[in-house]
Amino acid sequence: MTTLPATVGSIQSFDEDAWDDLLNYIEERRVIPIIGPDLLRVQTDRGLRPLYEWLAEKLAARLSVDTVGLPQPLTLNDVMCCFLGQHGRREEAYTRLRSIMREVTFEPPLALRQLAQITDFDLFVTTTFDPLLEQAVNLERHGGQSAADVISYSPNRVADLPVERSQLQRTVIYHLLGRLSASPTYVVSDEDMLEFICALQSEHLTPEKLFHELEHNHLLLIGSDFSNWLARLFLRMAKRKRLSDPRDVSEVFADDHTLQDGRLVAFLQQVSVRTRVYGGAEAFVAELHARWTRRQRPPAASSGSSPQRFLPPSREMPENAIFISYAREDLPAVQQLKAALDAAGFTTWFDLDRLEGGDDYDRKIHNNIARCSFFVPVISATTQRRHEAYFRREWSYAVDRSRNIADGAVFVLPVCIDGTPESEAVVPESFKALHILRMPGGEPPPEFLRRLADLFSARHA
Repeated sequence: MTTLPATVGSIQSFDEDAWDDLLNYIEERRVIPIIGPDLLRVQTDRGLRPLYEWLAEKLAARLSVDTVGLPQPLTLNDVMCCFLGQHGRREEAYTRLRSIMREVTFEPPLALRQLAQITDFDLFVTTTFDPLLEQAVNLERHGGQSAADVISYSPNRVADLPVERSQLQRTVIYHLLGRLSASPTYVVSDEDMLEFICALQSEHLTPEKLFHELEHNHLLLIGSDFSNWLARLFLRMAKRKRLSDPRDVSEVFADDHTLQDGRLVAFLQQVSVRTRVYGGAEAFVAELHARWTRRQRPPAASSGSSPQRFLPPSREMPENAIFISYAREDLPAVQQLKAALDAAGFTTWFDLDRLEGGDDYDRKIHNNIARCSFFVPVISATTQRRHEAYFRREWSYAVDRSRNIADGAVFVLPVCIDGTPESEAVVPESFKALHILRMPGGEPPPEFLRRLADLFSARHA
């Protein structure tokens, strides 16, 4: 495997081969971005400022902390230590921070939006507690809907990835050092950081699925504010082995201060030889975004229109929705189908969580099929192979409902997304009596959209 080049300097020294390697890894979903506070510059009444510097000043005012004599720029740790030194109640600081953030609305910074646009990133780890990364992902990928899964770690509540990363079907944002709350469950001070780092290294308090991914993937630590020893400790914790041991994956530090720490840079170059350091977090993101965007293939021009944007289905099915039933492996084609139907003005729904188990889940699916407007089973080479799967139960529920529907009335609209022969389709007998429409890759032909429109019009006539 080609390594990223060793250099101490700006990202301009990142040569073409190195960018090509990194982008290849990203496209193969073998890179995890770890986001730090250097990327969080927000527009305030005093111009563009680091969010956590602004928060420190606001918190000091709320807690009546005298900042005279404190180092500048002010940090949340400075404020917390001074407040505790005045015999303040520790828990009060966290609820005040939450109130401060609730009273303002910041636009997600450009750098976060650029990272969110790199859709090959399906797992983001953040060392900050604010909601700006979540907002950027939902804005850029989901039209502002709260569709991303947000997971937060704390020592008293160990939350891990819900499934292995390869099975994730929603973008995940993992708050490694806690998430904004009225409770003291996130890192504000250096003391909090110690508690979290100790817990994360504990045998019984480690989120195993997450740390498996950190160990076996390339890492981009963008905008971190780790001090010398904390940076070393974090890498050792993520990689779960001596940093001088051979490993097949690399790490990149892209921030505004690591290069200024000569001892840390020397340690990384001499001991952790797969770790590289580049200056300027926002500049790194801008260059990465520009290069990734240029590598994306232009959309097919056959239809003469721009590609449809996929918006994930809501967790609960809307009224009169078209229910799409599919095998997990066919999700990309189903996303294409949903995007096209949404663009045509139809309301669609499919189960994105694919929990496949439990009475409550089964009742939910059964009830949704009982009240959906139309049922679209997606037939493919995958469904041919899988003779036992949950989608077959969905098909059975649709057959049961069809028995109560008048002859000639349309409820089931089977489609085939590949070259599976219609005569050989492994489907219920009642489906075989219906016309199975060809829809390669999930792209619905105009006649399917016209037929749906006619069916809806007839229903409401």
